[in-house]
Amino acid sequence: MKININSHSSIQIDDIYFDPFQIKRAKHNAKYIFITHTHYDHLSIEDIDKIITLETVIIATPDAKQTLEEKYQNKIIYVKPNDNISLSGIEVEVLPAYNVNKEFHKKSSKWVGYKIIYGGTSFAVLGDTDNIPELASLECDYLFVPIGGTYTMNAVEAATLTNIVKPKFVIPTHYNAIVGTKKDEQTFLKNLDKGVGVKLLI
Repeated sequence: MKININSHSSIQIDDIYFDPFQIKRAKHNAKYIFITHTHYDHLSIEDIDKIITLETVIIATPDAKQTLEEKYQNKIIYVKPNDNISLSGIEVEVLPAYNVNKEFHKKSSKWVGYKIIYGGTSFAVLGDTDNIPELASLECDYLFVPIGGTYTMNAVEAATLTNIVKPKFVIPTHYNAIVGTKKDEQTFLKNLDKGVGVKLLI
């Protein structure tokens, strides 16, 4: 199973992509593209163009409808927090994603993260969010958590959430590009409980 972060919060698990952004070269191999919200660094048409095929299915929030349907004839599934959908080869739980102490990602926008079960393994991609109460009961094997602060939870808050969720592996995201630095990575690691595996892909 190939797991990669292209940049920022652009995650690839085999042929499944989340928020493709700053893709280095065209691959045209995406089976699924998941979009968490419509900010430019998460909904990038330039980068979708590098990976999409005629068979690619796009999963996104309804506010992406005009942008996506003006460009693509693909099957597009629109979701909201707490939805559950079944796709060929994966099960999807749609997670809420929002800020509690800043205004960049309002709860009323109904933007999302995703938990998928793929190949018998569960992956939770949190999107742009703070440490919100709805995530306290999350269970997953792999947790992709933003740590950069400013627009999301910061490194200490991300470590606190990770310690609650207790995934087998955590992969920090959303830093060392637009916001956040390698110092945030070190702060995150220092605040993690022992026993949580870490994969650093940025």
